[in-house]
Amino acid sequence: MRYIRPLMQVGPAVPEGAVMCGACWFTHIEILSRTANPCVRPASEMTGPERAAFDRAWDAPQIMGILNTTPDSFSDGGQHNARSDAVAHGQSLVGQGAGILDIGGESTRPGAQTVEIDEEIARTAPVIRDLRAAGVTTPISIDTRKAAVAAAALDAGATVVNDVSGFTYDTDLAPLCAARGVPVCVMHAQGDPQTMQDSPAYDDVLLDVYDFLAERIEILEAAGIARNRIIADPGIGFGKTLNHNLALLNRISLFHSLGVQILLGASRKRFIGTIGNAPDPAARAPGSVAVALAAIAQGVQIIRAHDVADHAQAIALWRASVAHP
Repeated sequence: MRYIRPLMQVGPAVPEGAVMCGACWFTHIEILSRTANPCVRPASEMTGPERAAFDRAWDAPQIMGILNTTPDSFSDGGQHNARSDAVAHGQSLVGQGAGILDIGGESTRPGAQTVEIDEEIARTAPVIRDLRAAGVTTPISIDTRKAAVAAAALDAGATVVNDVSGFTYDTDLAPLCAARGVPVCVMHAQGDPQTMQDSPAYDDVLLDVYDFLAERIEILEAAGIARNRIIADPGIGFGKTLNHNLALLNRISLFHSLGVQILLGASRKRFIGTIGNAPDPAARAPGSVAVALAAIAQGVQIIRAHDVADHAQAIALWRASVAHP
């Protein structure tokens, strides 16, 4: 099997025959394989099915603002677990430029313990309901692995389901999403939060993650979820070492061959603190923005971020600087 990675470029001088992907375009592809060295070929050599992955609407980069209603998240645990504080912060994130709010009531930091269903519902559904009552119309994503939690959130006004387990934890979750007709985000993780960073290992992290997501997308489609309602997340930091994370980021445009939107969730992650000499997660906004812009330059459509205002400003300037005339 060969894997097709578009070599994305930006700028106003777009060659004839270039494949357009939002603000990006490409004329060449990198062909990856488990048995041969990478090689670069003209995009015109793609087969019909390979080319079809790019024949879709290409959304402008948007920000998914993180709203953790937990006492123990790695970066902002306890800051917004009071209901009124969570609602106020959600409204603030929208005002700063978040195009989606991602609300989670169970920490997925390394070593985190599973939260009981009733507790996770109590942390999330009332906040979603209050945000809607306050006039927030922005799409709201429920960050959960559990069907019962997702159902309560959707009843309260959520419109997207984001599952860090890739829809492997609860077999009832995919059928629920299909029945409700909501978009979903499927993420790769090796192991669960309690054990995922113990000793992550891969044959080829880039291709292993790709194959996992491709398989999960097929399963979600078979469950009744249309491909145009699926978002894929390679799961930076979820069962990955620093080098694994960098390998995924370096060639993240590969995941466009899945034919779905790509989400990057690298905000304030440990590897940013390691490389950027920022042990305090709250001080990792500059590094998070740098990683986000590098991903956007490879065509990534959704950036999940804590520091929404910083990302919004950076993305606005990036778009203005590469805009086509």
